[in-house]
Amino acid sequence: MLLALAAVLLAAAVYLAGEIVTYPARERQQSLRRASTYGRLRFAGAGPERLRFRERVIGPMADRLARLALRVDPRSSVESIGLRLLAAGMGRSLTPTAFLAAKAAGAGVGAVFGLLVGASSWGALGALALAAVFALGGFTLPGIWVSGKARRRREEIRAQLPDALDLLAVSVEAGLGFDGAVAKLTEHMEGSLTEEFSLTLGEIRIGESRQDALKKMAVRVATPEVASFTRAIIQADQLGISLGRILRLQATDSRLKRQAAAEEKAMKAPIKMLFPTVAFIFPAMFLVILGPAFINLSKLF
Repeated sequence: MLLALAAVLLAAAVYLAGEIVTYPARERQQSLRRASTYGRLRFAGAGPERLRFRERVIGPMADRLARLALRVDPRSSVESIGLRLLAAGMGRSLTPTAFLAAKAAGAGVGAVFGLLVGASSWGALGALALAAVFALGGFTLPGIWVSGKARRRREEIRAQLPDALDLLAVSVEAGLGFDGAVAKLTEHMEGSLTEEFSLTLGEIRIGESRQDALKKMAVRVATPEVASFTRAIIQADQLGISLGRILRLQATDSRLKRQAAAEEKAMKAPIKMLFPTVAFIFPAMFLVILGPAFINLSKLF
């Protein structure tokens, strides 16, 4: 019975998490559907009571879970969560409310699962301790996953930045403006950095100033190389310096930093290899080398 109940709760948690994650996409579809039917006569009986189950239950439940998660972790806020999601490249697919609701739901599912497992093996106190551990894990795992994804995305952007700056410099020296060079970059490159440039170009095209769009890009990416690049472009605009020369210098500087980071990782590799070597390779070597000797000694005695 406990295993069946745990399976049912796990399936319900997976369904709830899927509903929360896909909530922004469904909300956009609903907005487009309402916009397409704007001005038409409503059919009889249409009203708030005709809302779907997702809009009547899932949406308000996600809001309540998000508020509960903010009470549990008062240091975080919707704005900071939004910045973390943007840094991980998930700002347009996952809202801060959905992310906070997923954390609260994970804590609840972890607590229930810990109670079920602990009650069947360790008694009441063990069940409470295990429930607390699983609840803490369910609450923190989404944040750890987002932080890891943001870190991998920053590393990808650092690796792509020198080539992107070279392409921008060539395009500017060929006679294109900065906006045209960025558009050319988005056509010929792919990856996280290209997505950020595409978003920045879209903001510039809808009327935002280049300086504000570049500052927002630096905040989203949060890497020293991109921050240095945006500051250089802003200063070049303000002082009238040649963009081609600035981009060449920035490309050279970012390439040197990438090389230094690669050398640093190469120097750390032997130290990191020491622990698996000691833990896995040396015992096998000792067994192969000293095993026959111990067998012969056992026969003598």
